[in-house]
Amino acid sequence: MTKQKRVAAIHDISGFGKCSLTVALPILSAAGIETSIMPTAVLSTHTGGFTGFTYRDLTSDLRPFMQHWKSLNLTFDAIYSGFLGSFEQIEIVGDFIDSFKTKDNLVVVDPAMADNGALYSLFTPDFAAEMTKLCSKADIIVPNITEAAMMLGETYREGPHERSYIENLLHGLSKLGANKIVLTGVYFNNKELGAACLDSNSGEINYAMSDQVEGFFHGTGDIFASVLLAAILNGKSLDSAAKIAVDFTQGSILRTKIAGTDPLYGVNFEAGLPKLIKQLELF
Repeated sequence: MTKQKRVAAIHDISGFGKCSLTVALPILSAAGIETSIMPTAVLSTHTGGFTGFTYRDLTSDLRPFMQHWKSLNLTFDAIYSGFLGSFEQIEIVGDFIDSFKTKDNLVVVDPAMADNGALYSLFTPDFAAEMTKLCSKADIIVPNITEAAMMLGETYREGPHERSYIENLLHGLSKLGANKIVLTGVYFNNKELGAACLDSNSGEINYAMSDQVEGFFHGTGDIFASVLLAAILNGKSLDSAAKIAVDFTQGSILRTKIAGTDPLYGVNFEAGLPKLIKQLELF
């Protein structure tokens, strides 16, 4: 049996609402990957629509976490960061990457800070500039179109998109430093939605699309990025991993829509895990 892969997942954790670590951990674990978590904050629910939630900032714990892991000589096959709540956390994650990066492991950054043409309410435009610096340390970045446009100083355009706009964003993002770009929220018509991928080494661009499901559903970006990473660590190519992640995310949304579940609560990704395990050929 091959050695088990290990990921350091650096995200916040919401007790209710299915996002960040509460989706990353089960998805990566189901894919056979040991997942070590470094929580950046603990919340009672996610912040996208709930009111009265609790929030505990764990910034002061991050460097001691990192120092302890270093003292144990831990190594990781991938470092995976998501939502970060402050400039200081971005700096700390950058230092974590510098400390644990090797020639053989993978750094994946999801610059989770904006959607639908606007920054999340707690961020300023300066935050986007700082996140660009973190993306420069990554091997793979997974922004949505809003985040991509903000990091590049480009105009955000709602879909349906023109291929030239999407491909200009991809090439612009590649100049930030990452070798592989996966741009989410791409659609050229009102029937399909998915992701665009650029491998800077080959210059190849691929698209992974699936049927659109009407509505806005929380946590889907975290689900997509987690499945993408799980597939890549199980030997799938970038374009194959993107297709698996698009289909998995779409299936999770569709189950939730059919069941009539409040989209604030997150999507039913759990029921898709058995199929994902088969797709990844884990047995």
